Amino acid sequence: QDAIDRKEKMSETFKTAVHRLETYTPALKTEELGRRAPQWVRDNLVTMCMRCKEPFNAITRRRHHCRACGYVVCARCSDYKAELQYDGNRPNRVCQECFTFLTGHTLLEHREGKHKGILEKGAAEVSSRSLLCSSLQLLDKSGKGCMRGWFVIPQDDPLVLYIYAAPQDVRAHTSIPLLGYQVRDMPQSESRHLFQLVQSRQVFTFAADTEQLKRRWMKAMAR
Repeated sequence: QDAIDRKEKMSETFKTAVHRLETYTPALKTEELGRRAPQWVRDNLVTMCMRCKEPFNAITRRRHHCRACGYVVCARCSDYKAELQYDGNRPNRVCQECFTFLTGHTLLEHREGKHKGILEKGAAEVSSRSLLCSSLQLLDKSGKGCMRGWFVIPQDDPLVLYIYAAPQDVRAHTSIPLLGYQVRDMPQSESRHLFQLVQSRQVFTFAADTEQLKRRWMKAMAR
């Protein structure tokens, strides 16, 4: 039991460190765009274009990086060229927003200040000011299949659980309102630490990687 406890503690410490790396993406200040090379968002941290929010796929919608801001974007959203000071003022591939800022050219399809829907909150932005966020699994009704994703309860919206496919996605693919649900503990199953949200006939079953993480989520959801 001591060995198990030590292993779980070390695993949790490692995952916390990884989480900090995944959710922290130093963004350039607006005045630095084009003047300083950005830190690129890693491909494996997003499943959709960080501008238009369309999902990536291997054939028709591939990943590209904006050379000005470092965002992962699709070909359509990065089909622009702008001169970047840090690269000797040579034209580089940039996203639509950076092109508008760097060149002053307003595009007809560019809609500044578009109202964000309930799911259109970036995972990294929400995670940085959340009550709790981590990777979890959401099991299907059979209990056999599951979907792993990035789960977040925002500080400014604590009654909603947002589910992202990856830690840097700019849009959640679904959300679960927590109000009215009861949190139910479940026995460990095949090294999976299970718990549920239950309301009448609606049941969501989650699996955490460790018992400690499971307890943290149960406490946060119960609040």
